[in-house]
Amino acid sequence: MKNRILHSFVIAIVLAVVFPTSALADGIIIPEPPICDPFPCPHPRPSVQLAITYHRVEVEIVDQVAITRVDQVFRNDNDWTVEGTYVFPIPLGAALDAFSLWMDGAPVEGKVLTREEARRTYEEIVRTMRDPALLEYIDRQAVQASIFPIPPGGERRIQLEYSQVLSAEEGLIHYRSPLNTEKFSTIPLEEVTIRVEIEGKLPIQAVYSPTHNVDLNRIDDEHVVLGYEAYNVKPDHDFDLFFSVDQSQIGVNLMTYRDPQSDDPDGYFLLMLTPNIQVREQKAIAKDVILVLDKSGSMDGVKFRQAQEALKFVLDHLNPDDRFNIIAFSTGIDRYASRLRPAEERSQAVRWVDALAASGSTDIHRALQEAIFLADRERPAIVIFLTDGLPTEGVTETERIIENIRQAANSNVRLFAFGVGYDVDTYLLDTLAGDNRGTTTYVTPDQAIDEIVSGFYAKVSIPVLTDLTLDFDDLVTYDSYPGALPDLFAGTQLMLVGRYRGSGEVDLTLQGDILDDRVTYAYDNLEFRSSGGRDFIPRLWATRKIGELLNQIRLRGVDEETVEQIVRLSIRYGIITPYTSYLVTEPSAIGAEAQEGIAANAFDEMMAAPMQVTGEKAVGRSAAETEIREADVAPVLTADQAEIVRF
Repeated sequence: MKNRILHSFVIAIVLAVVFPTSALADGIIIPEPPICDPFPCPHPRPSVQLAITYHRVEVEIVDQVAITRVDQVFRNDNDWTVEGTYVFPIPLGAALDAFSLWMDGAPVEGKVLTREEARRTYEEIVRTMRDPALLEYIDRQAVQASIFPIPPGGERRIQLEYSQVLSAEEGLIHYRSPLNTEKFSTIPLEEVTIRVEIEGKLPIQAVYSPTHNVDLNRIDDEHVVLGYEAYNVKPDHDFDLFFSVDQSQIGVNLMTYRDPQSDDPDGYFLLMLTPNIQVREQKAIAKDVILVLDKSGSMDGVKFRQAQEALKFVLDHLNPDDRFNIIAFSTGIDRYASRLRPAEERSQAVRWVDALAASGSTDIHRALQEAIFLADRERPAIVIFLTDGLPTEGVTETERIIENIRQAANSNVRLFAFGVGYDVDTYLLDTLAGDNRGTTTYVTPDQAIDEIVSGFYAKVSIPVLTDLTLDFDDLVTYDSYPGALPDLFAGTQLMLVGRYRGSGEVDLTLQGDILDDRVTYAYDNLEFRSSGGRDFIPRLWATRKIGELLNQIRLRGVDEETVEQIVRLSIRYGIITPYTSYLVTEPSAIGAEAQEGIAANAFDEMMAAPMQVTGEKAVGRSAAETEIREADVAPVLTADQAEIVRF
């Protein structure tokens, strides 16, 4: 946390007499106390509160030059007027080519302070506050401007804009937007939004935020837009963004970390594989899409109409060389055609889907067997399986269904399951998807099936490379997640996080299939550090490993060794899980004997509680564990959690 603060900035309203901090955007507001009549003020002194209505950041990055616009509204909820000075410590390493400041839409003259002037300003604030926090900014330049008084109940809008040239390291360009606030603020921000637009002459490949979960929209190869939003929050860490530009068909970026203070000799790595998205439909890998739709009576109504729209979306977005078929199942099986059909036949298929009606029971086993039978061994096959219930017809034993499909499916089949509602067998769906290198998505009653399925298919509609393997030359890598590498699709990004032994420059080899051809991509001189690097990687690795261990428990049952691993990782890396009774951020705070006791208690509790596979809790648990297992951002502890958290 301290390292992050050292690289952030604050916005301060500094007053003649300062009180404890009351509000903060990407900085602090230190209001002056009210005038007391009679004087002096009685004890305790009146509390001063300034709130943030919103804090919005818009960033434009073009060819490594970033223009940042910050828009924030401060609200005075007090019974007296607040006034002071606006101080903007310039971010470390940021050479500001331009700086503009407005208050309530009117331009305000800002004075750029030298390092010495800024030092005196910070020291005066610290002397008056009797709080050394601002000394962290002591070596920075700053911008200073006078603030117009904010009347009781009034608001003051402050906008600032600055540009800077971004630095690059390890092939990754780094942008930081200061949001570190929890250290200074006690009032949540009502709204926080960040929008970043990146454009350039070269294709933008890896795009990754290790600090925030962002929505990413790839407009084209040279244009990316991403966003983050939150409400009623106290941001406690800065917004970090890394991206790379590369003309390679599949870009590779590597970040590593090895703790120089640790007794552990091995390091952590994060490898990102990003294909170009402008793959012409004519060049996309031809695939087969088999749609398996539950049309049992329980699907009748809005659910079934949404499911029909989802199928029609997939049909409308088939690539020219794709083939398809549809299996609708209930008590029996209804196939659109006896074999796979060409994409140009989609219009007839849409009419066939529109004519379907929901009735009967649920023969999941036969429907999936039919789908697997249709798959061609020579082409990638995507099975999209959508159901809202349990198997009630034909083979209904879960283990028999799993084993039969496991034996029948070819290695080229990818099964993606969609469970609608809560009356589904999460063990069955998750195992089927896991066995066939797919995923499970659960659609809750308040979600629209067609929106979920269409959003998924847009990501997998254009395969770029299948059956991936990675060779790290002589370097030893282990404990990597995901364990089985998924296929690469245009517009997506594969993030592999793991451990490594050794160090130095490594020649990486990526292999994969493009139809019948096995192709090879070589990436030379990737550096695995012997010390230092990106310190967020260990917690990301631990998060994914814990997610995988939790998934093993849910699907295979509880065992003491797995529970002990979860507890040990949770304590060492400060990651909260449903199965740790206590959490501390420093492993030394809990000795080995105490850790064993925690693990034993967790094991006993898990053995005593029956594992649910259906119902709202089962669906929620599966979805939560999937989120941990596939996390791109490690969960961040709040200040309240930083000591000890009891569940």
